Amino acid sequence: MCRNITAEARESLLGQKGCVIWLTGLSGSGKSSIANQLEVRLHSMGKSVYILDGDNVRHGLNSDLGFSDEERVENIRRIGEVAALFADAAIITIVSFISPFRKDRDMARKKVPAGRFFEVFVNASLNLCEERDPKGLYKKARRGEIPDFTGINSPYETPISHELEVDTGALSIEESADKIIDLLTKKRILCAE
Repeated sequence: MCRNITAEARESLLGQKGCVIWLTGLSGSGKSSIANQLEVRLHSMGKSVYILDGDNVRHGLNSDLGFSDEERVENIRRIGEVAALFADAAIITIVSFISPFRKDRDMARKKVPAGRFFEVFVNASLNLCEERDPKGLYKKARRGEIPDFTGINSPYETPISHELEVDTGALSIEESADKIIDLLTKKRILCAE
């Protein structure tokens, strides 16, 4: 008789609960920095954790997609599917994408069991993001070299049903990661030590 291995069995084997931490915000808000800090912190706690971001998704799985509204929807749909699979495999999955549209973030949420999807709004003003502009993208967008750039000539829909907001204009990367760790502890994804 063939039996399917359940998510609970995988979690028991790894000794952790799988989940999706979805970091959303403008380019330059601090999503990638927070994701990296959070990954290091969770790994040091003995957790199996993985980041899905533009570097490992846009250049591979989604290399066939551009940045039109339709392609952004498909990008997030694919990322949501992969994140749900990772969470089902008992991996703590950190997703770091602008993901500008609420309906797309909601679609990704629906792929994950209730209580295992945590939308984190990485909030920074457009002015602050433009000041930071680590990759020079805002300058290019302002010169018209990047069409459909979120925050300049393409909309960003601020989350309204998120689990956490971190204001990176007021909080450091470490403090922002602390808030996410606190959320995961409160939601019993992580055990209080």
